[in-house]
Amino acid sequence: MGKGGYSRVAHRQSLFLQSRGIRIMEVKKFLERYAAGDREFMGICLHQVNLSGIRLSGVNLSQSDLSGADLSGADLSRANLSGANLTDSDLSGADLSGAKLIDVNLIGSDLNKASLVGADLSQADLRSADLQGTDLQGANLSEVELSGANLNRVNLVGAYLYGVDLTDVDLTATDVSQANLQRDGVQTGRSHHWVTWGSH
Repeated sequence: MGKGGYSRVAHRQSLFLQSRGIRIMEVKKFLERYAAGDREFMGICLHQVNLSGIRLSGVNLSQSDLSGADLSGADLSRANLSGANLTDSDLSGADLSGAKLIDVNLIGSDLNKASLVGADLSQADLRSADLQGTDLQGANLSEVELSGANLNRVNLVGAYLYGVDLTDVDLTATDVSQANLQRDGVQTGRSHHWVTWGSH
């Protein structure tokens, strides 16, 4: 495809995202605004960007498209990522302590050895996600989707797992005895809707 073809595709993607309230923002502009003290970036598109090791503590990226983004080692403590699309993103080693991740799409994401201490992941979709070695101490995992996820050697001390289906979840070397479990309810099959630039 020539430059003109790529330009037309990019234009169509831009119009698609704008029609759904998603704003495309260049990484440089995003980081400049954050450095200047701005923390409100709700509903922006940062698809497949490289923000590895970047400090973004307290940032509001709720309802944003971060699918395929490299956020490995990033500081996202106390960040608001609720409703965001983080499909296939790399969050390995990231600090997400105290972050809001309510109803977030983390399907296929890499959270290996990330810190999610005290984070709120209620109703998040973590199907096929890699959480190996992740610290989820005190985290809220109520009604999350975990089918096919890897929770090998995860710290779940004090974590809330109400309404969670742990079938087909790899819990090798993980102690769930100190987690808060709901006795009666396994809730699966919820319908989630996230916007990504590749949607049709």
